[in-house]
Amino acid sequence: MIIVVIGIILAFWFGLRWGLNTDYPVLAVASGSMSLPRDVPDPGWASPFSPTLHTGDLIIIDGVNASQIHPGPPPVGDILVFHVSPGSDELIVHRAIGNTTIDGKFYFVTQGDNNDIPGPPGGGLVPVSSVVGKVVMRIPWFGYIALDMRNSTGILIIVILIILFIVLESIVSEVQHRRTGKKEKQTNEESKPTEA
Repeated sequence: MIIVVIGIILAFWFGLRWGLNTDYPVLAVASGSMSLPRDVPDPGWASPFSPTLHTGDLIIIDGVNASQIHPGPPPVGDILVFHVSPGSDELIVHRAIGNTTIDGKFYFVTQGDNNDIPGPPGGGLVPVSSVVGKVVMRIPWFGYIALDMRNSTGILIIVILIILFIVLESIVSEVQHRRTGKKEKQTNEESKPTEA
């Protein structure tokens, strides 16, 4: 059963990667750089349907090409996921507020909705090659599960759930075995010939 569940999860994950054309189809928002209004604690729990992102949101990313990204001020511009620098594994989620071409290379100007300065941390432009995709869907709060799995508490919860699953499977199997044994015993007793 565990192998089947793992197989389904892997098939779903690789299906998402293929269908959405990106190596990062689902991510969790870990910071409040996209939360509005500015200078106010992240209202993610209070406003789940706002046109921006909040800490703990689960986001679905579509790997689109540059021509399918539409920059603009919040909340109009597309929200991008991109690498901090070429070759880096660290990802940032900011809104595309503009674009420019320098020396024949195309760049996006990005800014977090909650940031005063455009660009990724440290400022600057985002080259098209660093863009993973744009956010096409937001699921409020579910990202907290993924964020919690990154620390020791999350790992402990996963281990406990696996152990509980195995224990429950064993209990169900034992109960079914006993019921089957009782039914067989009753059938055998009923089928014994009676003496006259």
